[in-house]
Amino acid sequence: MGKNILRCVGGIMVMLWLSGCVSAPQSDALLTHFSQRLGASPSVALSARIQLEQVPFFPQQDFQCGPAALATVLQASKVDIHPEALVAQVFVPARQGSLQIEMLAAARRYGRISQILAPDLEKLLEQVQAGKPVLVMQNLGLSWYPQWHYAVVVGFDLPRAEIVLRSGLVRDYRISLALFERTWQRAEHWAVVLLAPGELPSDEREDAYFQSVSAFAALANRDGRAIALAYEAGLQRWPTSTNLGMARANLWYAQGDYDSAVLAYEAIIARVPDYAAGHNNLAQTLLDLGRLDEAKKHAERAVLIGGSFSENFRITLDAIDSALGL
Repeated sequence: MGKNILRCVGGIMVMLWLSGCVSAPQSDALLTHFSQRLGASPSVALSARIQLEQVPFFPQQDFQCGPAALATVLQASKVDIHPEALVAQVFVPARQGSLQIEMLAAARRYGRISQILAPDLEKLLEQVQAGKPVLVMQNLGLSWYPQWHYAVVVGFDLPRAEIVLRSGLVRDYRISLALFERTWQRAEHWAVVLLAPGELPSDEREDAYFQSVSAFAALANRDGRAIALAYEAGLQRWPTSTNLGMARANLWYAQGDYDSAVLAYEAIIARVPDYAAGHNNLAQTLLDLGRLDEAKKHAERAVLIGGSFSENFRITLDAIDSALGL
């Protein structure tokens, strides 16, 4: 769905057009697994029921479910904001809806990392169990006549096969897991949690976390300390991550902490000896420190390895040769 305009449906969800015979495979599998493990004590499993009572509620008005839902998850993440302050940032009056990309960007402007979840119902519920309300997109109509709607998942009840939403004008809106899955699937399973810098999602997708933090860091006014917290948290979970390690090293370089950057780049290429970008960035940092002979060695290695950025690696080597008078 990408950048589609999302026109929200006002009021309570109406699903008159959806056929009761449409399958909901994730719900079926989840409930089957839950019934099979009753009485067991698995090390990791969903609870029977969870409800996040402290999550605020902002009744949606005039198709503005986007600002209302975003304010809900921001407030739950300890950002003092109300829907009225978000309308100008995410609501498009001419189209009576909000863009997903603007919803994500607005959360970042308020100092939160927008993490898009995997299209997995059980993983979504795990976030709720971990205390994180989940912003979701639903299509309450059909593929050929969409009725877009933002809501926030705040609970579930597996014995009753229900999910609990902050939705429309209803604070605790309960619908079946199967019905939710069908409306969610029609919106391409779009779901987001907000993370404060230093927090981690309750899943193990390193690439997804890195992409989320990168988008957060791309904002020009973002506090470097907040970015550093996000990278450090990621590296605590994924200590050998090349992407997160490079990002942290690059941040240290940008902040002028060349000694820390050198140590970080050296650690990366010790793990991945043929990582050209690591050698190149280390060479540039050593050049800035005046350690020219060491810089030349790593620049030559980057050029030898080559890759998509070979021209940049050659520029680094030329600069070092110039500094050496070669």
